[in-house]
Formats: sequence, structure tokens, C-alpha cells
Amino acid sequence: MSLNIPQSLKREYSTGFTYVEILIAVVLISASLVPAMESLSITPRSLSIIEEQSSIHNALRNTMEEVLAESFILLEAAATAAGGPTIPSSYSDSSGTTNRALVCLSLYDGDDADADDNGFTGTDANLLWIKVEIESTAYSLEMLTRN
Repeated sequence: MSLNIPQSLKREYSTGFTYVEILIAVVLISASLVPAMESLSITPRSLSIIEEQSSIHNALRNTMEEVLAESFILLEAAATAAGGPTIPSSYSDSSGTTNRALVCLSLYDGDDADADDNGFTGTDANLLWIKVEIESTAYSLEMLTRN
């Protein structure tokens, strides 16, 4: 049995979007754009932090390269004169310098011959520990070098 509905009572459907569908789409797009715009606003602040860290890293690397360019005999003498791994050597920047680089040198016990698990209590011939750090920061580079 089929219903015969008169043509005047049939509702015609359009093929476009309704106002409700458009409203929902606008709300969804707005909700997704807010976090995207906030992430873009963080970028300039992050860029300044990255530039500062790159500058510090380059200063550390340059200081390390300058120290490594010295003869091993001079570095070994400076390590002996410094008196310990936490005492800045004569290769450090002068006091009052912006982003002062501290260079710590120490003879090193690489084979742990004294069996105390401390690389700074014994020494191996021709093995030197070098640490370059920026004063009052956590930024540093460390290296072992051999004659």
C-alpha cells in the first residue's frame, strides 16, 4: 500500500547547506583556530630563547676550541696550577665579563687505577679533562684529551 500525497503537500528539499549546518561548521572552525593562533603567538618568544641558547653554545664551543689549540704541555701545567677540577684555570675569562667563560682543567684518572671510581683522584699520563662553562648558568661543555 503506498500513500499518495498530493504534490502541494510535498516538501521540496534543497541541495545546499542549512543555516544550522553552517553555524556548526563556523563553531568548529573557530574552536580549532584559537589553539592554532596561540601556538603562532609563542613563536617570537621561543625564537629569542633559541637565539640566546645558540649564542651561549657558540661561545662555549669557541672557548673550547681556543683551549684545545694550546699545546698539551701548557694545558697540563695550567691544570696542575689550578689545583682541582672545580677551580677555574688561567684560561678563564676575566672577572666582570658578560657571559664569563670559566675553563676548568684537571689531570684525569681514566683507567681508575686506584679503584675509587673518581677520575680526579689519580692520574693517567697524558690524559687531561677540560670543562668550559658559562658562569652562574647550567651551560657547559666537557672533554677528555690526550697528548
